[in-house]
Amino acid sequence: MQSEYLLRFIGACIDPACLVNEYCSKGNLQDLLENPQIKLDDMFKYSIIHDIVKGILYIHNSDLQSHGNLKSTNCLVGSRFVVKISDYGVPSLRCPLHQKHPPNSEQYYKSLLWSPPEVIRDLHAPVLGTQKGDVYSFSIILHEIIYRRGLFAINETSVAPKEIFLSIKSGNEIRPPFLGENTLFEIGNLMKRCWQEIPTDRPDFTSVFNTIKKLSKKYDNENLVDNLLQRMEQYTNNLEELVKERTNDYLVEKKKAEELLYRLLPQSVTTELMAGKQVTAESFECVTIYFSDIVGFTKISAESTPLQIVSLLNDLYTCFDSIIEAFDIYKVETIGDAYMVVSGLPTRNGDLHAREISRMALTILDAVIHFRIRHRPDEQLKIRIGLHSGPCVAGVVGLKMPRYCLFGDTVNVASRMESNGQALRIHVSPFTKNLLDKFQTFLFEARGEVNLKGKGDMLTYWLLGERDGLQVPFSNDSDLNDNKHTVEK
Repeated sequence: MQSEYLLRFIGACIDPACLVNEYCSKGNLQDLLENPQIKLDDMFKYSIIHDIVKGILYIHNSDLQSHGNLKSTNCLVGSRFVVKISDYGVPSLRCPLHQKHPPNSEQYYKSLLWSPPEVIRDLHAPVLGTQKGDVYSFSIILHEIIYRRGLFAINETSVAPKEIFLSIKSGNEIRPPFLGENTLFEIGNLMKRCWQEIPTDRPDFTSVFNTIKKLSKKYDNENLVDNLLQRMEQYTNNLEELVKERTNDYLVEKKKAEELLYRLLPQSVTTELMAGKQVTAESFECVTIYFSDIVGFTKISAESTPLQIVSLLNDLYTCFDSIIEAFDIYKVETIGDAYMVVSGLPTRNGDLHAREISRMALTILDAVIHFRIRHRPDEQLKIRIGLHSGPCVAGVVGLKMPRYCLFGDTVNVASRMESNGQALRIHVSPFTKNLLDKFQTFLFEARGEVNLKGKGDMLTYWLLGERDGLQVPFSNDSDLNDNKHTVEK
């Protein structure tokens, strides 16, 4: 059988049962109709209807005489938008319905709703179907084409396929609903004639074809080529809209992904990684590193639930993260209750890194004074802070969950400054103090010599604040005045 409107049969296999047919790149008609992003005007709909009618009429005039399994999923759309009828003439090779869908499932009953009432009610209905049965199935497809609300408009009416099937089987005359106005009201009248309850009251496909031809006369002035070109033009317009929409969606998701990467890695490093470049480790002559941890965190953890600890750390570090946004600072990592940030890398900023870190440390300490633990509201949270300046090397480590890590003795000394510090104090190394002295605005107190593991004795300082800026609050300022060293301008 050769027809432009029938899916071309190429071959068959008996065991396992399968058919080889020509490929239709646009999928089946049901998917096309239920895709709201594809616009179909009246002419396009008439063209679809015309193709289906021509295909079924060819079958009815052949030795097959009927299709027997007509449904929108068996109407395939070719690359030129010509609808081709499939699944005809091979009832013995059709996969039993219970093998396609589990019995009693929604898909099982949904696939039966194209069947005419006489077939649903008769277990011994002809396997090849009947011509009048094809007319009924065609009317259900017409409803899908006109309204584009799906089979029986199930999603609109909230009626389950099983309910519809059982109601038809019990003898009720259930049909798809008319949903408001449609521009193809003449087709609606034909549809009602085609789904008549009594098969003999339904028109044959010759009559259907003549009716469709008469109704589509307003498009007769357009030849086949014009029709095809208009179909392709409309589809191209749909594609352009889809591409534009998908491109916008892609750009939005790309921006989200980039923002997430910028949170995980420095922007300069992320840019190189996204460009496919290898990020090599880089040496920095001088940076300032900040370390802090919670005093008595082990005791707090022992007296709290895991969820309370997570809530505490999340609240605290969310507060810290919001503070560092105002400074030229890169957050390196948090490990448990330890918080580590750096200034002076990956973007160099001269000697400003010491000032940026110091101002940030003062701001964080001020915030901690007013911070309240949700599950221990009467307890004052205390942190230790240590600062140190010096050279270091930074680079990306790992492929899975890559991290931007710092290496060098400067990291170790900064950590020692924190661990040898005191609660609610900012412990500063002499190297950081020397850099801050250049600004002549920061206030210090000499702590004296402190023995640092691996470094020996080192004269260190407490950062007390900044003139005309934030200062560390103390319960008794007189205790500090004797040893306070103020840097004069």
